[in-house]
Amino acid sequence: MARTGSGTLLCRRNVRLDSFLKRNTERAVYERIRAYEPCVVRSDTVNKVYMHVVLSDQKVYLAEYPPRALTAAVSFGRVRDIDLVNDLPDFLSGKDRERCQHIRIVYVADKPPAKGRDWLGRDKGEELPPAAPPTRRASYCPTTDTLEEAATTSGQWKEELLPKLKPTRSASCPDPETLRLPKVPHPPTQPPSSSPTSPPSPSEQNLKNGQVPRTFGSVLSRLLRRDCASGEEEKEAELHLYAVSQTSRLYLHLQSAWNSFLIRSTLLLDPLYRRRCSASSDSSAPAISWERTAHLFGQLSSELLQDGISVESLYLLLQELRTAAHRNATLRRLFWKSGDVGDFLVQTLEDCLHGCQSPSGSYTEDQLLLSTEVVQTLAVMFRETEVEAARVNLLSAKKGALASRMLLALICDPQLQTQSRGSPMDSELQALLAEYLDAACSLLFELLLLGHETNRCSSADNNLSVGWMLRVLQPHPHLLSFIGYQAQQVLLVLSDQQESVLSPVQSVLLFQRCRLLLACLQYNSQLAQHLRTNFREEFRYSVKPSCAEEKLPSQYPISRPTLRLVENILTLMLRR
Repeated sequence: MARTGSGTLLCRRNVRLDSFLKRNTERAVYERIRAYEPCVVRSDTVNKVYMHVVLSDQKVYLAEYPPRALTAAVSFGRVRDIDLVNDLPDFLSGKDRERCQHIRIVYVADKPPAKGRDWLGRDKGEELPPAAPPTRRASYCPTTDTLEEAATTSGQWKEELLPKLKPTRSASCPDPETLRLPKVPHPPTQPPSSSPTSPPSPSEQNLKNGQVPRTFGSVLSRLLRRDCASGEEEKEAELHLYAVSQTSRLYLHLQSAWNSFLIRSTLLLDPLYRRRCSASSDSSAPAISWERTAHLFGQLSSELLQDGISVESLYLLLQELRTAAHRNATLRRLFWKSGDVGDFLVQTLEDCLHGCQSPSGSYTEDQLLLSTEVVQTLAVMFRETEVEAARVNLLSAKKGALASRMLLALICDPQLQTQSRGSPMDSELQALLAEYLDAACSLLFELLLLGHETNRCSSADNNLSVGWMLRVLQPHPHLLSFIGYQAQQVLLVLSDQQESVLSPVQSVLLFQRCRLLLACLQYNSQLAQHLRTNFREEFRYSVKPSCAEEKLPSQYPISRPTLRLVENILTLMLRR
């Protein structure tokens, strides 16, 4: 393994495993693989066997050592928690035992076939089995995975289809004999479920047609939902992964992939977001090559970087870049390989948001619109590029110079006035500023995710760690008001003042804001003190986990993690 200057670990590609995956998996599966690493695996069906853990953006797979078969172990749609266990595995010895990272994945397992008569005639088929043969497609959850497939098809950019770049694979495999583990047997597999969606039963149809009294029908529906929910909670299973290396990045990749899945699958429940992700061109059109994609990106970059470009042209080009990157991972990787475009976007944000202000401290509509487009474009570029070495290298170069500039440029004062000194902002400008502040929170969330990865790989004082990022921001004159605004928005959403259920987009933004507040409370004493001094009592009396649960629909994948964040924030906020 190699180590970059920032302390972030980069892993070598395993040629043999990569060749096996390329030959034996469908192209759609292969192109979504983010990373892989060897570990000891323990589950209900595998008992302390040395295997490759293969990670895609939707599932965790297990491959034999040496690779002979690929088995889907768990879908991120079923994961409830991923954590590190602080123990010393008794089946390892010596240094292997001391340096082992024990990762536990808690997920909802398949329900066994029910015995006896189903009094409502419901179909007992499950949506997604824990394991499936590599040559057959596993059934998908209709509310997440089906939407995921629809939205991750390659999009149209400059009237051509962009192919997905196959991610760089990671991790070399030590000899399993050195760990004194048995040779791996062929892992058992289960056939995929055959019925992702069941037709309505006669009882359900009667309820829909009004043949059962409404009161009884609503009670019956609640009982059914409660029965399903309690059944899932009772059928949790665990997958244990033992990475026998102190430099393992598997836990970071798992957390990052799970976060991305939660955000993406929740946003895909929003019709507008789903349309943005879907290909607008003929799906039968041939995909262009990597070289052609790089050429098109180079053309767009040249247009962006040309001298004397007008604000209107710049805005339209950024829209084109963001739309293309939103739909295609290849372009996002090219962005980080080309440092010029990233530096240009940060410079544009610095000039637009801080260099062109009037003496009254006001912004124009054009400035807010362009700044929002820049920040949203940067945020999209962070999505699902965690394993891209060029991203870390660019942001950490020169002691994190670009990351520092990006952090300082995106913070602004949420209490700005209009051009007439002292007059309140009109409603349109206020809406544009609110949109920018939402986008700035999303970008800061992405940067903090990078900081959490760095924390795991190196010292908390290192460049790009969460603590380092918050210290970079600390001298900013508007940091406290910016963080206060984000806290106020969390209060507004979770208090009784807003009774409506949150949309998918609102739920994701709440999740991102909660992660931001939690980082401030955990990693920066000054920000933690500011939040407690100004918002402790409001959080004490206005934020209730039960109220948050009512506003976050259970069908949103991100709801459960958000509720955990709210509870953690309340615990830290009320601490004296």
